[in-house]
Amino acid sequence: MTRLVIGDGYAAYEGPSTDNSLHRHAAFQVTAAVEGEVVVLDEHGTAHRGAALIIPPMMRHRMPGAPVVRIWFVEPQCSFASGLRERCGAGITPAADLRGLREEDVRPAGPPQSSGALDPRLRAAMEALAAGGNLPISRAAEAAGLSPQRLRALARLHLGMPLARWRIWRRLTHAAHALAEGRSIAEAALDGGFADQAHFHRQLRDMLGLTPGTVLPLLRASAASGVEDA
Repeated sequence: MTRLVIGDGYAAYEGPSTDNSLHRHAAFQVTAAVEGEVVVLDEHGTAHRGAALIIPPMMRHRMPGAPVVRIWFVEPQCSFASGLRERCGAGITPAADLRGLREEDVRPAGPPQSSGALDPRLRAAMEALAAGGNLPISRAAEAAGLSPQRLRALARLHLGMPLARWRIWRRLTHAAHALAEGRSIAEAALDGGFADQAHFHRQLRDMLGLTPGTVLPLLRASAASGVEDA
């Protein structure tokens, strides 16, 4: 059964993969084949194959069509991401042992506070951004006792991306929860902090290679079966 689960610091998808457009996540991605191998193409068109593959944050890629795959998205501030970061180089990395990865393995290491690897000042800034709506990043830096330049450097060192990209990912997660709760796409866009429905649509396609219309039925089906945000 096709499903999409949104948890604290992670998301999980199981189902068919269509030949999507090039996109990049503000999260680690683990893609696993149920049988045989999974194939991921990087932005140069090079095919990477394996029982499971780790894709680091902000690496542009796409997946050819497949009958069924399992995909995990792990936010870079989580302790589970720390283990992926240690294993993953600058490119797509085979990880055959992750074919059997389960939600029970990811969930305890999902919450941001589970990771001791982050600089506590960076964590404070991220918490301020998560709670502050459209709080400017300069204000988050001030709240954490950092200059904006030092905060940007810490984000790139620990997260591998600008905080602005991480915040978009968090907004998409918030909007996904709103969709699962029954709100319309337009309402979910506003709940997530996007300017409008078109802005939400563009960011979702850029981050996941999907549209709200594709994600909506999966989230609502998962919520109805009681597995959303398990």
